Formats: sequence, structure tokens, C-alpha cells
Amino acid sequence: MAEDIRQDKKANFSALTEHNNNGVTKISGLASNKTGASKKLVIKNFKDRPKLADNYTEDTWLKLRDAVGAIQNSTSIKYNLEELYQAVENLCSYKVSPTLYKQLRQVCEDHVQAQIHQFREYPLHCSLDSLSFLKRMNRCWQDHCRQTIMIRSIFLFLDRTYVLQNSLLPSIWDTGLELFRNHIVSDGAVQKRTVDGILEQIERERNGETVDRSLLRSLLGMLSDLQVYKESFEERFLMETNRLYAAEGQRLMQERDVPEYLHHVARRLEEENDRVISYLDQSTQKPLISNVEKQLLGEHMTAILQKGLSILLDGNRVMELALLYQLFSKVKGGLPTLLQHWRDYIKSFGGEIVGTPEKDKDMVQDLLDFKDKMDNVAQGCFNRNESFINAMKEAFEAFINNRPNKPAELIGPTPAKYVDCKLRAGNKEATEEEMERILDKIMIIFRFIHGKDVFEAFYKKDLAKRLLVGKSASVDAEKSMLSKLKHECGAAFTSKLEGMFKDMELSKDVMIQYKQYTQNQSEPSQLELTVNILTMGYWPSYTPMEVHLPPEMVKLQEVFKLFYLGKHSGRKLQWQPTLGHAVLKTEFKEGKKELQVSLFQTLVLLMFNEGEEFSVEEIKSATGIEEGELRRTLQSLACGKARVLNKSPRGKDIEDGDRFNFNNDFRHKLFRIKINQIQMKETVEEQVSTTERVFQDRQYQIDAAVVRIMKMRKTLGHNLLVSELYNQLKFPVKPGDLKKRIESLIDRDYMERDKESPNQYHYVA
Repeated sequence: MAEDIRQDKKANFSALTEHNNNGVTKISGLASNKTGASKKLVIKNFKDRPKLADNYTEDTWLKLRDAVGAIQNSTSIKYNLEELYQAVENLCSYKVSPTLYKQLRQVCEDHVQAQIHQFREYPLHCSLDSLSFLKRMNRCWQDHCRQTIMIRSIFLFLDRTYVLQNSLLPSIWDTGLELFRNHIVSDGAVQKRTVDGILEQIERERNGETVDRSLLRSLLGMLSDLQVYKESFEERFLMETNRLYAAEGQRLMQERDVPEYLHHVARRLEEENDRVISYLDQSTQKPLISNVEKQLLGEHMTAILQKGLSILLDGNRVMELALLYQLFSKVKGGLPTLLQHWRDYIKSFGGEIVGTPEKDKDMVQDLLDFKDKMDNVAQGCFNRNESFINAMKEAFEAFINNRPNKPAELIGPTPAKYVDCKLRAGNKEATEEEMERILDKIMIIFRFIHGKDVFEAFYKKDLAKRLLVGKSASVDAEKSMLSKLKHECGAAFTSKLEGMFKDMELSKDVMIQYKQYTQNQSEPSQLELTVNILTMGYWPSYTPMEVHLPPEMVKLQEVFKLFYLGKHSGRKLQWQPTLGHAVLKTEFKEGKKELQVSLFQTLVLLMFNEGEEFSVEEIKSATGIEEGELRRTLQSLACGKARVLNKSPRGKDIEDGDRFNFNNDFRHKLFRIKINQIQMKETVEEQVSTTERVFQDRQYQIDAAVVRIMKMRKTLGHNLLVSELYNQLKFPVKPGDLKKRIESLIDRDYMERDKESPNQYHYVA
């Protein structure tokens, strides 16, 4: 059914074309609904236009002029607007357009010229204030725009035909703007008073007063539409802005502190941006904001940073620091200046932490706290700027390795001691996760240290104590730290430390075998012996000390020696009594107790099985303990918290004439009591001694590196050799030290100087 309907519709519409004698194509359409009925639609040529009456043009113009006058005087128009529009169209159709355009322009110009008198009749000293003047100017401008729009609506046909076809002629709207500009705004006195009034209103607003923003928006829009905004207003406005903020910046830098000043600058910038949005031309925004930033920030960058950066950083004022970064990022050269002062602050503050010997105890914790603080500032306030993060790293590396009055490498022991404190048993303050975080932070400080081999020497010494005395808080934490050091410095750095752990594991296996061995002996001992086998190259060097052991201990040593050398022939065992400890079963009046003591304490206490009272000299003779070590041992037994010996006379220090007897009245709530050995504080001499051993090792490394390089190159200049050494050596070294090692190798005939060029070296095979 639908298909049939479409066919009918198609049949009802068709087109026929035919050509007449003039060559014009005529189109006939069949528009009847009835099939077969048709009617031709014929298009004929235009008839001749009728001629205008002789006075039509003059009469019509009079009508139009009256209408324009009524519009300009804000009175009612006598004629219908449609009739007026038709009249303009008729005149344009009869080639009167040029005359009509000139007449209209002249009428408009006469009216605008008459308007100037209302402004000229008020001299500058007149009682008419600037605001009233601005309102009158705005009213005149608004009236002119409204009148021009209405006049254009009547003469729209003229505007869209004649004016459009003549590109050199301005449109009716543009003509209105041109006339207003030429006869009113371009008048020197009127323009000056208008701009002065606008600037006065803006200054009042900047001083906190409320102004009519719509009035300013309208007047500045007028200047912009008339294309005089830039030369008449903007140049003076920017000059006044410069003057105002230059004076304000100078005054407020003296009166206010930096945080308050920064907030003031931010508020001023926000206000000026708001002015651009509210009434200024958009083109003014960039130079305006640039001027404000220059006068309030650019001229005072160094003063702001010198006066307030340290205050902001010391007080951790993150909001103001973020604002400081944000403001300085807008000023040319702002961020580089901030970066330099930031770097200087870190060096200065960190230098105080590192350079004050009285703060050595808390130095590493202070450094970690300071690093956390600076990290938070860089991340949260400085927008994670890579330049600031790198500057912070450089500053930390600089002050950590620049400790005054001491070799730079002496900073190394302090982190090592801090690690020892955290990894010791009894450190209950940290869970596993917290311990891991602490170690990660320590590694940050470790990365900054140049003398990593010094750190290794002290760390190895402390690790040995923790492992041998069983004071390590966690094997997992120890191995985690070792893994971090290995990742940071390579396997060679941690090989000896790993060897220490390996020795402890092997010692456990050896002791299992030793217990099986002693069980098969015909005369098992009542004493239980545990031995740790230490590979000499892995562990710190200990000064051998000969002491007088009881016969039972000597016998156990011989049994173990026989057992061990039987399994490992060719090895040599050297006993280290300074590292030994024991558990003694003791009986007091209160009852039986167990004392966990060092080997030296054991030797002293066992003497009281043989006698009641002994002098210092007698104990020294019987035990063979070195005098200083003996005094510390007696002090721990008679003057500490657990006083199992009585000293007469009483006192904290051990004197030559003191005598000691067993304290049978000793009481303690625990069954097993640990009596700590009085630790000799690490003296400056010991630290220097450890450091000197590291320096000695460095000399061997320098020698090996020189020989390795010369063997490969055969001949090399001094500067190239030194440069190559700096690339290969992993610790800081002075050129003078390198020169001494080169001279030493020349003396030992590993290399020789060139006879003609003293700065040239040859390898001696």
C-alpha cells in the first residue's frame, strides 16, 4: 500500500523546461493534484521603474532628519519606523546613497560637537567633583551609543548596501565612535579629567574604599571601544601603579615581618587580578601583574629571604613557605635566588649540627630530623622541584663532610654508633616496621658520607660486639642493614661483614659436633664450653691479652683444640679472653643465684672460692688481668647496681689500697643476674687509631690502583694519572696524598720518571 502512494506522489510532480526567443529558460511546474490538469507559470522581465517626484528626495530627507533629531534629543518620533526604513531603501534604490550618507554624518557630527560644551563649561577648579564628572561623561557616552544604535536601525539598508560596498567608508556605528572620539574624548582637557577621575577612583579602591565598579567598567570600555585605551589610560595607570607599589613595598618591608608581608603581596595580586576581571581591559593584565610583582617582590627578593627564610624554615611554616615559592616562581630570577638561599640555609643549619662536638650524642638523630623536615618542605612547599631536591642533597653532602677542626671522615663513626644503638638488644622503642624505616633514614645519611670505609671500620667493630656478646636486637634487622649497605656500596664493601655472620653460623655447627665429641669422652667435664670460631680477616683486630685461667678452663681449651685441629689440620687457634663471658652459680644468704658475667669478672669472683679478702695487687697477680681492665672489672662488681663484692674503704673509684670481700648479704629479685662490665668510653685516641688504620688501608688501595693503571698504560702524565685515580678510588683523597704514594712507588722501583719530562711516568716491569 505504501509503495502505491509513493508512485502516485511521484507522478503528480514533474518539471518542463522551454526556451523563449530571448534565451531565458522558463520552468513550468505541474502542481495539480489531478492527473492531466496543468497550468503554466510564466516568469516575465521586470517592468520599468517609475520616476520619483521632483521634491521626493528633499522631503524624504527632511523626514529622516527630523527622526534623527528626535532620537538625539530623546523626543518622540513623528513617523513610523517601518515607513522611515522604507524611505531609506527607496532613496538608496535611486542612487541617492552618497548624498544620504554625507547628510547623515553631518547631522551626527553637529550633534556631537554640541555635546562638548557641557564638559568645557566646567573648568578643573569647578565645584563639580571628579565622580560627578565621570557620571556625566558616562551618561553622555551611554546616550550616544543608544542613539547611534537606533539611527543605524533606521539607516540599516544604507549601512548594508552602499557602506558595505565601499570599503573605505566607516559603518554608521564606526562613524558614531569616530565622531565621539574626535570631538569629545580627544579633547585634551576632557580626556585628562576623565582619566584623572578614573585613576582617582582606582586609587581609592586600592586604599580600601568602595567605588562604583560598573561606572569604571563602562568608562574604560568606552576608551577601549574608541581605541584610545592604551595611550590615554593604560600608560598612566601602569606608571601610577609602579609609583604606588614601589612606595608600599619599601614601607611594608620595614614595618612588617616576612610572613605578614607575603600574605599582603598575595592579597594585592588577587585584588589586581580581580580588577582586570571587573573593569580593566584584558590586555592590561600581564603588564599590571608584572609591575606589582616587580615592585613588591622583585625589588625585595634578597631582603625577604635574608629577613625571613630562616624564620619560616625554623618554625616549619609550611603554608608561608608554599606561598613564598608560589610568589617567587612568578618573578624573573625568583626561583634561582630562593634556591641559593635554601642551599645556604641547609649548609648553615646542618653545619651547626655537625660542627658542635657537644651535640655529637644526638647528632645523627638531629640530622635525620632535619633531613625529614627539609624533605617535607621540598615535597609539600616547593612543588617537588628537582632543582631544590638536588640542591638539598648537595648541601647535605657538603656540610656532612666538612666538619671543622677534624678530618672530614671522622663524621663516619657517628652514624655507625647510631646504628649500633638502634640494633642493640633492649631497644624496645621500635617495631620491625619502624626499625626498617629507621635503617632507611640512616642509609640516606650514609649516602652523603665520603669516608664510607671509616664507617665500615666502626660499624664492623660494633657489629662484632653485638654478635659475640649476643646483644643484637634482631638478626633480621642486622641482615636488612647489611643488605642495604651491599646494595649501596657493592658486594666488596660488605664481604667481611657477611663473613662475620657466616662465622657465627659455622660456629653453631661446630659446637653441635663438639658436644657429640665430648659425650663420647671417658671423663665428661662439669663445665659447659661454647666457642665461636672467628676468621681473623673478617673481624676487627683485638689486642692479645694473657690471663691466668683456672685449670678446669685450661683443660677444656685443650680438649676443644684437640677436637678442632683434628678436623681442620693446618689451622691455628688464638684465644681471645677479652671477648669471653660465663654463667656462675653462686650461693648467698638469700639463696642460690646465677651470675651472667664477663670472663674477667669470672676470674675475679672465682678467687673468693679460695679466700675471704683480697687486695687489688693480689687479684692482679692471681688473674694476670691488665691494670686498667682490672679496675673497671672490680668497679662493676663492687660499685655498680649488683654489688656482689664489698669494697673497703667505700667509694666509686678503685684505689691501690682497696680491699675486697664476698658480699654474702647480696639480695636481688631475679634468679639470673647480668652484671654489666663497665665499658671504657671510646677515647679520641681510639677513634683516631681506628681512622688511622683505615687510612693505612687506603694507602694500599692507592698503591694498587697506581700500579694497575701504569701496568695497563705503560706511560702516563701526572695529571692524567691523578684523574684516573680519582675515577677509580671510592674514598676522598687529597692530591698531596696521591703525590706521596706515587713518590713511594718510584722509590720502590714500581715506576720511574721520564728523564726529559719530570711529569711523565713509565711503568717498570
